Order: sequence, then structure tokens, then C-alpha cells
Amino acid sequence: MTDSDLISRVAARGDGVTADGRHIPFAAPGDRLHPDGGLIHGEHHASPPCQHFPLCGGCQLQHLDEESLATFVRERVMHALATQQIEAAMVMPVHLSPPATRRRIAIRSAWAGKQFQLGFSTEKSHRIIDLRQCDVMAPQLFALLQPLRSFLAPRVEAKRNVQVKLALTDQGVDMLIENLSVQGLDAHEALSAFAQENRLARLSLDDGYGPTAQWEPVPMTVSLGGVAVAYPPYAFLQATADGEAALVAAVEQIVGEAKLVADLFAGLGTFALSAGQGRKVYAAEGERGAIMALKNAAALAQRAVFTEHRDLFRRPLDAKELNRFEAVILDPPRAGAREQIVQLAASDVPRIAYVSCNPGSFARDAKTLVVAGYRLQRIWPVGQFRWSTHVELVAEFIRP
Repeated sequence: MTDSDLISRVAARGDGVTADGRHIPFAAPGDRLHPDGGLIHGEHHASPPCQHFPLCGGCQLQHLDEESLATFVRERVMHALATQQIEAAMVMPVHLSPPATRRRIAIRSAWAGKQFQLGFSTEKSHRIIDLRQCDVMAPQLFALLQPLRSFLAPRVEAKRNVQVKLALTDQGVDMLIENLSVQGLDAHEALSAFAQENRLARLSLDDGYGPTAQWEPVPMTVSLGGVAVAYPPYAFLQATADGEAALVAAVEQIVGEAKLVADLFAGLGTFALSAGQGRKVYAAEGERGAIMALKNAAALAQRAVFTEHRDLFRRPLDAKELNRFEAVILDPPRAGAREQIVQLAASDVPRIAYVSCNPGSFARDAKTLVVAGYRLQRIWPVGQFRWSTHVELVAEFIRP
């Protein structure tokens, strides 16, 4: 064996990579290739805690210990920056969310012969792994899987695939079932009984025309920045409360003493409501239900948050509008914020807090800002999606 057989890093899709560039599935840094083609585990190779790993597509990295998992998250961010020839002045410590804290998940059903299955798809396949264990899902969500199997199995035809979306809210579990055919009074009463028996906060159905609540004893909310916000069925939330707190804390450090702040792609107000204590915040969002929920919640809480329903891809804030603000927060979708970034690059905004769930699109946008004279001052890598290759970050850009 030579140094060329040593696993030196983990690639973006989770494969271990040798010094000479070979990609080895489920290898950790410090592992070695045996001459017979096997793998000799090193000190960073962990025993996967879940019986479904590696078949289940929900996790790709359960074979990494904490140190190498944190290194993977950091290197994903740094590699994306390197491809754009960008350096951060300071890289903050990696934040990893603990196991069993995922509060928003979507699972699918399928029939395998006479067995009704409910779980995640396998990697690069439509095959369903019937989950009997899950070390990422919050226990309150996982506890519903077996009652769901019993309820859905006699009601789902062999060729029908049902998707179930679960989220933890202030009142408990929000459940949205898609593509389930419910006909007649008895079927609707069975839905209500299921919701009551399992203490759901809300049960909604979507047959292709949008979610309709079947059971909702009290209005559903999620608390953001200490404010209860009306929660549409399976609306976007940060994956874990722990991860959300890490992102909010980083953004707060960047915003600093700024008193007039813009929050772009504001969603339900994760950052607008947290930043809205002692500041004036303008919040823009293209999804009407989310921005209306934020508007109403801010008004009830008497927060100085001014909202606008605005498609920032088709109608980004221009440089003149942006120059009114002392700091800008933006948290775009995975595709990034190309159109808005062009306007930010032309602006004089002194501080930008960019929250991203895609290091690749972030690095592209960062290049535009850096070329325009911004400096990437600090970056916070965040691993909310434990044991997955999905990585998030917060970046601070300043005008020198």
C-alpha cells in the first residue's frame, strides 16, 4: 500500500477521494484501499447509526465522524469559493445540527408486492426505503410513521403514490397528504379521527388544486424572532430550529448597528422578525401567502417591518432603492439571486448578509460582488442537514 491509496478528502457527492484522484464510495479521510479492493478503516471512519444506511437517500455521510463531517461542510464552501478565485478574510467555525432535530420532512409511499412502504427514496432511484429507524428526523415526526402506514395502506391503491409532508409548529405536527383520494362522509370522518388520535395540530389534503385543511382546531403558527406567524401548510422553514438559530445569530453579527435594513427573499420572516427588534426592516418576498403572513404577524407584534409582495427575479430592487439601507439581508432559493446581485453590486450598501443553501450559486453571486468592490469579510459554514451533502452558509460582504 502507498500514499496513493490513502483517502485524503470527501468529494461533494460524498465519495472518498484518494491522493491520485480515485473516488471510493463510503470512504472517510484516513481510510486506505486494500490491495484486494476492500477498505481499511481509519480513525475518522464512524459506524453508521442507522440500519438503513447507505440505501436510504436521506443520508450520504453517516460513515464520517464529527471532525470529518465538519471538515466536509467547510471544504464544500471553500471549494466553491476557490472555483471563483475568491478568498474569505475569516472562516468561522462550522456549525452542525445535532441528530434527530429535522423538523420539516417529506416522505413517499409505494406498494412493494403486498407490503405498503413509507419513507425516503433510495439514492438516485424511485425505490422507497420503508423507514423503521431515522436518526435525523425529530422524534415527534418519526412517531407518526407507523400510524400513517396503518391509516394509508387500506386507502391507497396499488399504483397510486402518496406523498406526506410533515413539519413541527408551535401547536404540534402539521401534516399535508398529497395525491390521496378521499370520497364520502365516512372517509372524511376517518381523517378527522386519525388527526385527533395522533394529536395532529393540522391535517391537510392536496389533490392537485392546493392544500385544504381537514382538521385544524386552532390556527397554526411558527414563532420567528419571538413572533407567532401564521403557517401555511408545509411552508418553508429552516430544516432545524438549531440551524435556524445559528443562521440568525450570524446575520445579527453582520447587520450590527444598522437601523434601516432590507430583507430580500424574506419568506415568513425568519430574519426580518429577528432583525426587526429596534430596527426598521423592509421585507420583500415573491410568495404571496408567506409575505401576507409576515405582514399580519409584524403588525400584531408591533414590529417595524414594512412588507412588499415582489418578485425579485423579475423586479429586483435597483441600486437607487438599495442605497437607502444600511444593511441588506438576502436568503434566495438554490438558484441564487443573479438579478438582485447585479443591482447590489452597483449599489453603495455598506453591509450585505447573504444566506445560501447552495455554495455553487453563492460563489457565482459572490464573484459579482467582489468584482464590484465588495470584500468577503466572514463566512459561516452550516450543516443543518446532518449526514447529507446539503450545505448552507452565511456570508458577510462589506464595502471597504
